[in-house]
Parts: sequence; C-alpha cells; structure tokens
Amino acid sequence: MGNKQRKSRRKAFRLWFSKRRSRADATHLSEISDNDELDDECMDGLFVRSLDMGPCILNNELRIFVGTWNVAGRSPVGSLAVDLDEWLNLKEAADIYVLGFQEIVPLKTKTVIGAEDPTEATNWNVLIGKTLNSKYGGPWLTPIINPIFNDNYRNDRAAESDSRLRSDYEIATSARGQSRTEYKLSDHVGRYKLMASKKMVGVFISVWMRRALLKKYCVSEVKVSSVACGIMGYLGNKGSVSVSMSIGGTSFCFVAAHLASGEKKGDEGKRNHQVSEIFRRTTFPRLPEDCHKNLPLTILGHDQIYWFGDLNYRLYLEDNLARELIKKKNWSALQEFDQLGKELEDGGVFQGWKEGNIEFAPTYKYSSSNCNRYSGGLPSRAGEKQRTPAWCDRILWYGKGVKQLSYFRSEIKFSDHRPVSALFSVLVEDQKRAHSSLVPFPPFSPLHNS
Repeated sequence: MGNKQRKSRRKAFRLWFSKRRSRADATHLSEISDNDELDDECMDGLFVRSLDMGPCILNNELRIFVGTWNVAGRSPVGSLAVDLDEWLNLKEAADIYVLGFQEIVPLKTKTVIGAEDPTEATNWNVLIGKTLNSKYGGPWLTPIINPIFNDNYRNDRAAESDSRLRSDYEIATSARGQSRTEYKLSDHVGRYKLMASKKMVGVFISVWMRRALLKKYCVSEVKVSSVACGIMGYLGNKGSVSVSMSIGGTSFCFVAAHLASGEKKGDEGKRNHQVSEIFRRTTFPRLPEDCHKNLPLTILGHDQIYWFGDLNYRLYLEDNLARELIKKKNWSALQEFDQLGKELEDGGVFQGWKEGNIEFAPTYKYSSSNCNRYSGGLPSRAGEKQRTPAWCDRILWYGKGVKQLSYFRSEIKFSDHRPVSALFSVLVEDQKRAHSSLVPFPPFSPLHNS
C-alpha cells in the first residue's frame, strides 16, 4: 500500500473515530448503526471490532403487525378482500404480518372431534397473500398451501437466500420428513412470503414476512405448537396455536388463542386456568442437530412474545350500565370494570405483560353480520342472545425492545366480533454480523497513532 493511500485511510479512520467518540464512550463501539451515510463513506474498505474484542452486535428496527379476529365460522369470500385491505392497514406496510383467527370453522361436534380439514385455512391464506402482495405490482401466483398439522414441524429453509426461493417449487418439510407446505413460485413472486401456518379446529395462525428480510437476516428455527384445552380440558374447540422463530439474534413467539367463553361470575377463572395450561403445555422441542444450540423450548424462553386472540374476558358490570358508558364513549371508565385489566393489575394472569391503552368500543357481541348494534339490550329482540358488550379480542406482549405504535379495531361487519390490530416497532439483533468469524481491521492501532 502506498504512503498516499495509507495516509488517506488513516485520515478517514480518524474522522470516523472522532465522530463516534463525540457521541459515546469508545467502549461502546459495538452499537454502531448501519444507516449512517458518513460512516459508509469514511469506512469504505475498513472494518472495526469493538475495543473489548467482543462480537459487534447491531440492533435493527422492524415493524410487526399483529391482528386477531373471530370470524364466527364464516368462510372468506371474494368481496372480503376490500375489508381485509382496510384491516391490514396497507397504507403503512409492516415488515411482518402475524394474523390470528378464531372459529374459521363452526365449532360443531364434527369439526371438533373429526379429522382436520385444511380447506378453510387454505382459503384464508390465499386471500391474505393476494391482499398483501397485490399492492406491489406484478402477478402473484396463488400458492398451493396446506396448513401445518404436525407440531414437530420446523422450517429451516427460511434462512435460504432469495435466489433459492425463486425456484419452481419449494417444499418445507417436517422433522419427520413429511412435506407440509408447497409453494408454486415464479420470477414474479410476491413481496411477502408465508413463513408459517397452523390450524387447530377453528384456531388459526398465519405469519408472513417481507422477502427482503430473508436477505438481510438469518431467519431460522420456524416451529409450531398447538395446545387443546377445550371440552374435558383436551379438545380443540378452545386452546392455542403458536409459532416460534428466530430473526437474526432475536427469538420470537406468537401465540394465537381462543379461551373459554361465559360471563357468569367465576368464568374468568376458567380462562386464567387455560392461559396457565397453554404456558405449561406449549413446547418447541429441539431436534438432535440442535443439541449445541441455545434454542427456546417454551413460550417464556423467547426474547419477544405476542399473545393475541379471542381471550373472552368480560366486564364486571351490569349490561345497562355498560351500554350507557359505551354510548358516551367513556372508555376509561369502562376499563375500570374490565376483567383482563384487573387480572393484569392483580397478577392473576400474564404477570409483567403489557397491553396498549384501549381507546375503541368493545368488540363483542354484535347482533349479526352487517350490523352495528350489540346483541341483546332493551327492548330485547326475539332469538337474540343477551350479551353484555366486552373487549373479548385482545393483544398482549412481553419482552424487551418492543414499542407499540398503535392499537385499534376495524369496522368490518363480517361476524359478531370486530377485528383488533396492533402495530409494533421492535429491535432485532443482527446475528450475521454478531457472529462473523473474521473481522478485518486496519493495519494500525487507533489507540497508538497520532
């Protein structure tokens, strides 16, 4: 290297180092941002390792959309695409969409104890995929999607490069070698990729991710788990389906749940028990090849957790008084009687978890589809169930690096529930850089050169 080039590099490095030192102590060089134009310009051809010789871990921000919707046993229809577009709030696109549904099939004896039928889950996935990807131009081929039924399922192909994803067919296999998901792709693949899909009777979860993230991060260890805790404590009319995955150096768990119904005194205890059962029985087993990896086995083993669904917690309030507060849109007064809020406050369930401030009307129960009137009330109508309106549909979270940006309900009149959504800003560790085996650095020490 010539003297002139060496001096130029030293000058560039000093400029970069001086800028960093003015921001923070030199021992925090591991907190470098990868979005700094001056850094890119000055550090062209140069690499640095933190002064304590530890890994250089970079935190990056992602936006995660979490939504929950009890669709009351109704099948998705073509006209629902307009409503779905509004619910997914595509004017402000997220990096990851996590959607939980309840009652995608009627909860009848045949569907509860019979064999799983993937038809309705496939229909929902197709509609979601079309809605997410139609915004970004080019034809999107409908995938051949079969929901995952084996709880030992894992998808390591998520970590493959996007060039591999553009093959004619992609098969995600279970731990036992059984094909579970098949995609038909072309050069005009959509912007969002289906990462995981799991159905248990009427409870269903669907996770989608921007394909660009598969290039930027190591996305791996995609696993699913289900817990049935309905009739007799073990049937799938109630329970949860969960997805575990790692993005970079951060582990995520998404839990879609449908808990016990009922507004009698003491029914909240049934819901609390089911929450405990889901925590206790949800597992993401390690495979033999995972023996040297520090992978989360349970829900609480993850860095960030999102729990959402028709949790069915009601109001400790007489029906007429609840309706009066709803007319006044006095949400803060109404929340004083919210069962889940009191359980969170008293530590009866979800101890240490968070929920955003509720500034929208109760989401259940509406008289029927295409109706803005709550069921029951006075004067009563023939054939209508008397139900006190309540915030049955909720989204909670737990973990560090999570900031809720919005919490809202949509006005889709498709069922007797209104869908609820939350948008989160989350921090993800860039594991690719954190675990780089070689970290070149300049042929001089910045601590000993003037």
